[in-house]
Amino acid sequence: MTLALIAGRGRLPAQVAEAQDRLPIICALQGSEPESMAVDLSFRLETLGSLLIALGERGVTRVCFCGGVDRPVLDPTALDEETKPLILMFERALAAGDNGALQVIKEIFEQTGFDVVGADTLVPDLVAMPGVLSESWPSAQMRRDAAKGEAVLAGLAPLDIGQACVIGAEQVLGVEALGGTAHLLETLPSRARDMDAILCKGPKTGQIREIDMPTIGPETLRAAHEAGLAGVIVDAGDVIILDREECVRLADQFGMVLWSRRGGEG
Repeated sequence: MTLALIAGRGRLPAQVAEAQDRLPIICALQGSEPESMAVDLSFRLETLGSLLIALGERGVTRVCFCGGVDRPVLDPTALDEETKPLILMFERALAAGDNGALQVIKEIFEQTGFDVVGADTLVPDLVAMPGVLSESWPSAQMRRDAAKGEAVLAGLAPLDIGQACVIGAEQVLGVEALGGTAHLLETLPSRARDMDAILCKGPKTGQIREIDMPTIGPETLRAAHEAGLAGVIVDAGDVIILDREECVRLADQFGMVLWSRRGGEG
């Protein structure tokens, strides 16, 4: 079975590709190309139909979406003939929130005959297993904050807003929206530094795991440290940790807690 990666920014595409016995076909949306990988097929939203045909001609049976991609803007005047039949599905996707849009994209690939698989399926070791990964352990206050973060993310899920929030002293200091986790950490109020605040990361209800599984990596640990946070808490089994050993090393270097927490855990 031939695999194609719809690859975006960050380390995830490379780690998925390196774990395969056979090199996947690398595809990239123009403007969101992977930094360190050669791209076999470049496409725009307006040429997605042509991409689907090209993948079929190359014998692709499975597709994995991995890496960061900017939400595209559709130019109806640039649609090629192979993509025009998809216009109604595009309009539905662009009018929806993130989850809704990703569901439509997944449907397009599946209806064309491709099996859409998640990075967590291809490389199970990337998924955060339960436990405290750092030398530092969560305090009683941090455990209460983590429980508050879990409740906040559950409350935000129906709004399809984001996958992360920052909690300190059981106060909500910020939630992820446009700009992602990086923007959330860059725009925190200064008092977060004095509250031993934590970043909580986990999936939304109905998360399209095959396309958009929550992910952290060394950049997340560095950004959390720069923001003055005391820890990074992820949902066990539902978040990818890139370069796990480096993340643990950074957490220990910064004196931070890195905790893969089960839901409801105190």
